[in-house]
Amino acid sequence: MGLDAYRQVLKKAKLSTDPVAIEQVRRVGRRIAEATGRTDYQWEFNLIEDKQANAFCLPGGKVAVYTGILPITRDDSGLAAVLGHEVSHAIARHGGERVTQTLLVQMGLAATQVALARNDPAVVQQVTALLGAGATVGLLLPWSRAQESEADHLGLIFMAKAGYDPHAALDLWNRMAEAAKGRDRPPEYLSTHPSEETRIKQIEAWIPEALQFYAPR
Repeated sequence: MGLDAYRQVLKKAKLSTDPVAIEQVRRVGRRIAEATGRTDYQWEFNLIEDKQANAFCLPGGKVAVYTGILPITRDDSGLAAVLGHEVSHAIARHGGERVTQTLLVQMGLAATQVALARNDPAVVQQVTALLGAGATVGLLLPWSRAQESEADHLGLIFMAKAGYDPHAALDLWNRMAEAAKGRDRPPEYLSTHPSEETRIKQIEAWIPEALQFYAPR
């Protein structure tokens, strides 16, 4: 389902033609992927031309980054913080957890697989959202705050293992907080994502652990 959803997203998206940015995404992505130790995943990294500041990783290692986030990530280390987080969703099987909890209750897995095989647009859209590409189809990402925090934690360790200074994740989220100023958003207890302030505090607490895995390259 992750592969089907990824293909649908790429079919509708405008892929970037910027060779420097594409190489950066794939270079950093490869290092993060290697740090996970999961050679059974079919890793793929693509850059989508879109002003939204977002990225996602679908089950099986299918990753997309939107060009709108690159001014915030700024460099390889900032991008490593984003990709470490997104890849962690796949490693922790958050998409599978959400699909299991939701689709089995709502429509049944067998019926969903049949609908996907027939490329039912409504079902493809719902499954894509559940697996992790919700922003692409205009739906709210369904990850819980606990899953987001777990991805932040694992991502910090993966970026450190890949040779990126975990302190860069703090810099990234400070920039994300600055970029989010003035936006109308729900209070944290009504949101599926922790606030930037919460994430910064958690990352600060996890950095000593991540530094144990950090070896500059």
